[in-house]
Amino acid sequence: MGRTLGDILDAAARGVFPPADGRTTVLPQPSDRDAGVLSFTAHSVVFTDEDPRWVRDTLAGLDCDPLAATMNPRFLAALMDRTGRGCETVDAVLVASPLPGEPPLALKEIEDADHPRVVYARGRRDDVRAWTADGGVLVTGRGVAGRLEVSVEVDEDVRERGLGRLLVTAARHLAGEPLWAQVAPGNARSLRAFQSAGYRPVGAELLLRRPDSGTTGRAGG
Repeated sequence: MGRTLGDILDAAARGVFPPADGRTTVLPQPSDRDAGVLSFTAHSVVFTDEDPRWVRDTLAGLDCDPLAATMNPRFLAALMDRTGRGCETVDAVLVASPLPGEPPLALKEIEDADHPRVVYARGRRDDVRAWTADGGVLVTGRGVAGRLEVSVEVDEDVRERGLGRLLVTAARHLAGEPLWAQVAPGNARSLRAFQSAGYRPVGAELLLRRPDSGTTGRAGG
C-alpha cells in the first residue's frame, strides 16, 4: 500500500477510510512502544514488527467470520504470546476536529512535571500536557503514530453534571489538529460525553503494551 499507520490515521480523521474489502493490512510498528490492531469497517490494520506471514497464517487458521478475525480473542491471545506483550481492552476510537475560540470552562495548566497524572501519562504518550478544572483533569499527549490523544478524569462527587462533556469539548479548543480518544465500549457514560462533544467513532482498537507500561486506569482514552 505504501502507507504508514500515520497516513491511515490522518486519512480517517478526514473521513477517508481504508476500502471495505475484508482485508487486513499489516504494517510495521510506528514505535517500539505501540503495537496492536485497528479495525475499521470491513478492513483491519495490524501494526507489529512480527513477520506479516505469521499474522496472515494465524488469521487464516481461525474458525470465525473473517471480518472479525483480527479482534477474535484467539488471534489477540496468539499475538500477545508472540510479542510478549499484554493488553487491556478493545477500545472504541473516536476523533474530532479542533475548534476555534476559548474553552467553555476555566482550566489551569499543571506545570509540575512530577505531578502523578503527568508522570503516569508520560508512560503512554509523548509531549504530555495536563490541566485541572473544578472537579476534573484534562490530559493531552501524542500517542499511536504521533496522533494527538485526549483523556479526562472527573471526580466521583461531580459526575452526571456534564463536566466530562465540557472537558472533552475544551480539549478541541486547545488542539490545533484532529484530536483522538480511546474509550472502552462498556463505558457508556464516557462514550456519550465524547459523542455529545462532537467526537465521531471511526473504529475499534486494541493496543499491546510493553510489560513495563503499567495499567491504564483511564476515563476516555
